[in-house]
Amino acid sequence: MLRLFFLLIFVLNFSVGVPSPNSREFSRDDFPPGFVFGSGTSAYQVEGAANKDGRTPSIWDTYAHAGKAGGATGDVACDGYHKYKEDVQLMVDTGLDAYRFSISWSRLIPSMITQALEDEYGGWVSRKIVGDFTKYAEVCFREFGDRVSYWTTVNEPNVFVTGGYDLGFAPPQRCSPPFGYCSRGNSSTEPYMAAHHILLAHASAARLYHKKYQKKHHGFIGLSIYMWGFVPLTDTKEDAIATQRAIAFQYGWFLDPLVFGDYPNIMKQNVGARMPVFTDHESKQVNGSFDFIGIVHYNNMYVKDNSNSLKMAYRDFLMDAAIELIQIQDSPSAFEFPIMPSYLQAVLEFFKQVYGNPPVYIYENGQRMQRNSTLDDIARVNFMHAYIGSVLDALRNGSNTRGYFVWAFLDVFELLDGYGSSYGINYVDLDDPDLKRYPKLSAKCCKMLRLLFLQIFVLNLLVGVPISLEFSRDDFPPDLVFGSGTSAY
Repeated sequence: MLRLFFLLIFVLNFSVGVPSPNSREFSRDDFPPGFVFGSGTSAYQVEGAANKDGRTPSIWDTYAHAGKAGGATGDVACDGYHKYKEDVQLMVDTGLDAYRFSISWSRLIPSMITQALEDEYGGWVSRKIVGDFTKYAEVCFREFGDRVSYWTTVNEPNVFVTGGYDLGFAPPQRCSPPFGYCSRGNSSTEPYMAAHHILLAHASAARLYHKKYQKKHHGFIGLSIYMWGFVPLTDTKEDAIATQRAIAFQYGWFLDPLVFGDYPNIMKQNVGARMPVFTDHESKQVNGSFDFIGIVHYNNMYVKDNSNSLKMAYRDFLMDAAIELIQIQDSPSAFEFPIMPSYLQAVLEFFKQVYGNPPVYIYENGQRMQRNSTLDDIARVNFMHAYIGSVLDALRNGSNTRGYFVWAFLDVFELLDGYGSSYGINYVDLDDPDLKRYPKLSAKCCKMLRLLFLQIFVLNLLVGVPISLEFSRDDFPPDLVFGSGTSAY
């Protein structure tokens, strides 16, 4: 029957136990018993139903409807608001331990809409937000605390404040020239003000939870940080010191107050009078106001010294840090993230060494791909395998990592490029009026969690995903001869 599969060699390697030099096999059993594997989405990106049941606009509605996400909006998105039961069943079928999602402030409390707070007093640049955010958090704790065990107050605030209040490419689009061109804002001061109020709001919500709800619901509360891997651009002393500044400005900005009660010294030195100051009482409230930290990690940066920027009188965040960041794009695809798992392992080691090894969860990690109808997302499977393997290595080296969440559960509306990219382990057919979901190969791997680097080819054969390298006798010219032989002796 000559059904020759070139990739069958990998099946044979797997079946008879021949080790492949590039393979690494692990399973759920290699992780601690309580380790959580999950996936996630966020409200505006998945829910749709933008005008249903009293929901009012958020700053993301305003941003998207202004055409900032390639003309796309989250008005319908994946219609998760109506299809949640179907999606929960899909989570069960995928074998997830947990699902990470967000609760829309403007849906939960329509009378306290986030865009209105932005218009009324500037949102996060005003201290008034601390009280309003705490009220919102209490409604969440009170209404859902019996079913939600892990709460995160604010997601990746270090990216939110630089994108929204310095460079102005993200909502609420507050910035000032020459760093960005917005209708309002001050890139030199507002990122620090917004970050300060986020920390105070987080501490206020965490204090409320610990005092009033934790004993009753036995849950935990934390905050998540976007963490790049940083490496000096050159081996010069200047770039090495600049990398330390990048870590202080990007990580320490939020983590130092949470762990030590104050901002990094280099930030206070470089920012000067523009840097907000914690009172002794505020410092005590912020210090230790978390049960865990969430880590968002996708890509990595070279760091180049830019100390000359400190000579400028009018500076923004990056000029205060005196650095230039250059994305590491060591990938055959300019669209996909390079697979560099050692950087995530280094981030986890950094947490262990510098911040006392607190409980951490990998809240987001995933591969960006072009959005299309293929379910054979091999690049994502390879990415997931490499990074989950790096988490396992970190665990074996003493890291207090408690879980890994792949982004994203579905092909959601992506905040900066609409529907042009795909991170989902489940495909959503936007041309189908019912927005039907289709599990990708990565979802099947999540279910099996036997992520051998080359086992992807085994899975191709077992689960019926089309293989581009299948061939038979009919694919060869009519006169091509197949045979075998012996020799006389």
